[in-house]
Amino acid sequence: MRSLLTTYSALLIAVLPAPTFANPFETQLANGLRVIVKEDNRAPTAVHMVWYRAGSMDEKDGTSGVAHVLEHLMFKGTINLKAGEFNKRVAEAGGRDNAFTSRDFTAYFQIVPKAALPEMMKLEADRMVNLKLDAKEFASEIKVVMEERRLRTDDNPHAKVYEALNSAMFQAHPYRRPIIGWMDDLEHMTWQDARRWYRQWYEPNNAYVVVVGDVDHREVFRLAKKYYGKHKRHALPERKPQNEPQQIGIRRISVKAPAKLPYLAMAWKTPKLRDVNTDRDPYALNVLASVLDGHDASRFSKNLVRGTRIAQSAGAGYDGTLRGEASFIVDGQPAEGKTIDELEAALRAEIKRVQDEGVSVEELNRVKIQSVAAQIYKRDSLMAQAMEIGGTEAAGNSWKDMDLMLEKLKSVTAEEVQAVAKKYFKDDTLTIAVLDPQPLEQSKPKKPSGAVRH
Repeated sequence: MRSLLTTYSALLIAVLPAPTFANPFETQLANGLRVIVKEDNRAPTAVHMVWYRAGSMDEKDGTSGVAHVLEHLMFKGTINLKAGEFNKRVAEAGGRDNAFTSRDFTAYFQIVPKAALPEMMKLEADRMVNLKLDAKEFASEIKVVMEERRLRTDDNPHAKVYEALNSAMFQAHPYRRPIIGWMDDLEHMTWQDARRWYRQWYEPNNAYVVVVGDVDHREVFRLAKKYYGKHKRHALPERKPQNEPQQIGIRRISVKAPAKLPYLAMAWKTPKLRDVNTDRDPYALNVLASVLDGHDASRFSKNLVRGTRIAQSAGAGYDGTLRGEASFIVDGQPAEGKTIDELEAALRAEIKRVQDEGVSVEELNRVKIQSVAAQIYKRDSLMAQAMEIGGTEAAGNSWKDMDLMLEKLKSVTAEEVQAVAKKYFKDDTLTIAVLDPQPLEQSKPKKPSGAVRH
């Protein structure tokens, strides 16, 4: 007999509609630049984002980190603006701006009163082609990036574990390189490397603009044509496949760093979402991640942190929307008095339970309700809407399929979740990285120097 919770959850999922994009509009300029506009007049503000399809996965060995370095340099001067003027103009307009680099893309954004949108588009279009790069500005900014690496990676034991995990998991695929870059590459980078990257990838036909807010899409299209449309398109570098060879055995790596407790990260190679309509496993893997670690009642939290108290923390994550290769990651920190081996065994046991027993209808429905609710809350934020549209496009999917993707997630069955747990969690595709804690007195804190963007 079905429980009241099961019946109620099923009814709620059935009647709760997926949030829809009622009015995104899109055009493409003659130079190849795509412009996507979502009108949302609930507040007199606008988000303006420019996304370049160039991230760390497009770098070459020896110049790792150059995508992120150029992101920093984009806030220096152009032939029309002196250094620092970009941020000053945004602030004077009552807005804020920033940028971020990922493995798949680099993006720049401004959040401003809607009246300031034309100026933001003019400023961003200017630095798309008119950036001033010289040795002096580069010498200053590369020091900031190196310090950022020290603070965020070299002095962060968990970050060092993930860096080691990626470099061990991928041998041919460019995801093996850290986004921030290897320190040796940063030390030997030149301003000409950054200029070369800028000239190769920062082209209108390798970018798209996303605008969300209290705007009229026709006016945005007109402004885009005025400011971005005058730039000429150019041929882009050839992107050759860099597919990872099949892994045929477990890989283990240990990282020594000053820390109080050990830490464990386990990654299985899994498929990414390629066809929104026909793929099923990526949706089921998303649900599995949420069953294991999506809420306070998830299995890891309930059984390992609060139940047996083997773990101080435990998590699971999967992202199938990306340009490169996907993985399912499980991580955690053992509680004091517990060992890494005990934690690994406990994490594996939770996955085996899913393989052997499956998941309950209650668990499945809870995940689906939370997924729909998260989408609804996300779309209350202009920035979140712009990020969702831009991020979906960056992975090679279309914003037009976003509602369909949510519907596909809602259609995942308990049998599909159990099936992917059986199919993909095998040792032959597993890479494990462990933090081997060293005495904390060995740590020598470094005094931060310079500004760190983000």
